[in-house]
Amino acid sequence: MIKRLLGCVREYKKASLLSPFFVTMEVVMEVIIPLLMASLIDKGIEGGDMNYIWKMGIALVAGALMSLMFGVLSGFYSAKAAAGFARNLRHDMFYSVQKFSFSNIDKFSTSSIVTRLTTDVTNIQNAYMMLIRMAVRAPAMIIFSLIMAFSISAQVSLIFLGIIPFLAVGLYLIMSHVHPIFQRVFKTYDKLNNVVQENLRGIRVVKSFVREDYENKKFGVISQRIYNDFSKAEKIIAFNGPLMQLSVYICMLLIAWVGAKLIVAGSMTTGELVSFLSYVMMILMSLMMLSFLFVMVIISRASAERISEVLSETPDLANKPSPVMAVKDGSITFQNVDFSYAQQADKLCLAGVNLNIASGETIGIIGGTGSSKSTLVQLIPRLYDVTDGVLQVGGQDVRDYDIQTLRDAVSVVLQKNVLFSGTIKDNLRWGNPDATDDELIAACKLAQADEFITSFPDGYDTHIEQGGTNVSGGQKQRLCIARALLKKPKILILDDSTSAVDTRTDASLRQAFKTDLPDTTKLIIAQRISSISDADRIIVMDGGKINAVGTHEELLKTNTIYQEVYHSQMKGGDFDDEGR
Repeated sequence: MIKRLLGCVREYKKASLLSPFFVTMEVVMEVIIPLLMASLIDKGIEGGDMNYIWKMGIALVAGALMSLMFGVLSGFYSAKAAAGFARNLRHDMFYSVQKFSFSNIDKFSTSSIVTRLTTDVTNIQNAYMMLIRMAVRAPAMIIFSLIMAFSISAQVSLIFLGIIPFLAVGLYLIMSHVHPIFQRVFKTYDKLNNVVQENLRGIRVVKSFVREDYENKKFGVISQRIYNDFSKAEKIIAFNGPLMQLSVYICMLLIAWVGAKLIVAGSMTTGELVSFLSYVMMILMSLMMLSFLFVMVIISRASAERISEVLSETPDLANKPSPVMAVKDGSITFQNVDFSYAQQADKLCLAGVNLNIASGETIGIIGGTGSSKSTLVQLIPRLYDVTDGVLQVGGQDVRDYDIQTLRDAVSVVLQKNVLFSGTIKDNLRWGNPDATDDELIAACKLAQADEFITSFPDGYDTHIEQGGTNVSGGQKQRLCIARALLKKPKILILDDSTSAVDTRTDASLRQAFKTDLPDTTKLIIAQRISSISDADRIIVMDGGKINAVGTHEELLKTNTIYQEVYHSQMKGGDFDDEGR
């Protein structure tokens, strides 16, 4: 884990090394100053030598200025290194997520990934800054100060060695009790982010059902849980301060008592005791600094583990060596295909699927909720891999293709239509970044979107809010279809993508596809039979299996499920003969 995280330092290695170097130089200057002070007292003040006092005074000022300069430089480089390290962490995590397959993403919730990219990275950034400064400064100060202290009086210096085991046991007990709490806290943070995201995404639903109080209560329960865990952790960590203060005061009292005896006995001078007490304070303050660092490491350890999980996740989908770089046509063949999201044979979502679709054919897919219609079409662009069997596109197993090549040949308009903040043009060019304005207009006319776009004051430069909240559901669906058409795909998949448009617009869309996309294979998942009645063939899905395949007329005569759907929609007035 540590090696993987440190790999994100990269171009900030120089700053990461310069910071501890300047910290060490700062420590050296701070350790020299008490020696100069002792010499000033013993030879200058007690000897009444003003020239020596001036000389040592200037040396003390110079030492303090040099220490300040080294401190500023170490702070500058540590800040640069920590901020750069955090930037690289976020970069690598985000790029890792981009490479994930749907099955990889399913392992992490959206809110959890957001927390890891924000809160967890901030924790690591703070810990790294402290590590390249305090983790160097404190041990260096302790070592140099101990050397100087032992050079003054080995007898008095032994007091430090006696206090170290006491501190080590205390800090270990604090760490062992606090770490599990912080692990639990960050998982609760994921839930908190999830509640906030759900509330903001569904704010219209919340207000229309007057559920503000319920959402407030749900948020309050999780916030209280975080508060309780943090309070418990802080109560344990709070023992760190008294533990350090107890150690400091015990050392000070013992050193003062032993030092006074040595001065009386003539074994130590007043200046040496003053400098010794300075080293004592340096050592004890360094120990205090280490304890704060210790607390930060406890907090950041849980964050480091969570970040490492994302960086270590291996994408389930990858290119084979020398992948196929061209898709011949839009033909699709399923050969005994099984699929399970859990990759377990006893939990199949699709079972024994056999299907041959010719290039350019229009296929309708219908079935009840949970019949795996969407799962079937998501296998075609290899959003998931089949669990068993073979799926071919253009006569080639989809696993043999370069993933980008395959997905460039397949346009999918998913159930959940997503538009991004930006202009309509920006959103459309997701389908083809190099598309001209004329190509955009042509695609929108084909998707029956040009008419409403041109009715906007800014036309194709109209700004779309995040999530497309300033356009209707039907408008959003037609924009997403136009975006998919700009790819000029060999296979076009519409996963219930016309549910929000009226039947007349739906009929116009189907007619446009038939006229302008004769060579493109079209798979249309729909709830309305009128949306697929004129398809070349219709697939009836039931329980993850293909129940029947045939034309509208054939299925009306032979298939019970299709008949039931047709008659229920006829009674409800959903079937539109004019749209056929």
